[in-house]
Amino acid sequence: MKTEVPGLDVAGLTDWLAAAHPELADGPLTATLITGGKSNLTYAVDGARIPLIVRRPPLGHVLSSAHDMRREHRVVAALQDTAVPVPTAIDVVDDTESGRLSGTVLFVMERAPGVVLAHPAQNEGYPQQALRALSLGLAEHLADLHAVDPAAVGLADFGRPDGYVARQLATWRRQLDASRSRETPALDALQEALQSDPPVSSGSAIVHGDFRLDNALVDGEPSAPRISAILDWEMATLGDPLVDLGMLGLYWNIAGLPGGFQGVVPSAVDETAGYASFDDLVDAYVRRSGRDVPALGWYRAFAAYKLAVIVEGIHYRYLAGETVGEGFEGIERLVDPLARHGLEMC
Repeated sequence: MKTEVPGLDVAGLTDWLAAAHPELADGPLTATLITGGKSNLTYAVDGARIPLIVRRPPLGHVLSSAHDMRREHRVVAALQDTAVPVPTAIDVVDDTESGRLSGTVLFVMERAPGVVLAHPAQNEGYPQQALRALSLGLAEHLADLHAVDPAAVGLADFGRPDGYVARQLATWRRQLDASRSRETPALDALQEALQSDPPVSSGSAIVHGDFRLDNALVDGEPSAPRISAILDWEMATLGDPLVDLGMLGLYWNIAGLPGGFQGVVPSAVDETAGYASFDDLVDAYVRRSGRDVPALGWYRAFAAYKLAVIVEGIHYRYLAGETVGEGFEGIERLVDPLARHGLEMC
């Protein structure tokens, strides 16, 4: 399929929007691939009556159960009227048979206002107290998510909370096996360490699966920034909410890990600029949620394992020539330090 932008036929999208959502159609569309992502492809689409976002799975090798656009659409639509800020969902399009748009499943949503804070330079202009408040607000949004009753928003069957941790370990082990192109001894050791001492579940909630600052849009005046939308819900499910806290902890401090993470894995978090510490985030989460939060070592180790497997999958696609954009060369060097960090957390 020859397209104007990689992975999306914009002319086909224009025709689809006119037929499926004529109230939004307003002539030919244009699309721009939003750079920075190394997983799903995200496009800013203009020319409709409102600005749109279209998301699709990555090109080529796609890991089973990952990059699920139907899942993302369902959870975002379900959360529209809750305290959790999400974009307005418009539609999910299965184009796997016709191939007129992308040859895959697309998720279409309204473009929420704001910017993604992903680099330290973006902190300029924000007072320290504003970034601290933004940090704590992110933790409070996570508590709000975990407070949502799945049944009340139509997500009672969105996952199987019982045995969630064991299934997660099995799932990511399969993902790693599907992406193997080299030996990864430290990652294999982390995998075994996690399996040898899994935690007792802390309960059940809607779990985002990849909760971090750069999966949120920040809007408002620099003196009072707010989170306008939480993004990237394709790994959401029902499960142990502490998995989200573990992931947030990994990304909150990822710029300080050895191995050259800064500049490869986005992070604007810098306590000297005003961001709260991760311990402060946990305290804010506890105050908002009322949950007891035990030691998070296993959950933080699991977060490192999960990200390492994702990076290994990206490396696999890069070797096969199935990635779009820049920043993939040498990404495999992040896997070993992530695995070693996880082993330290265990």
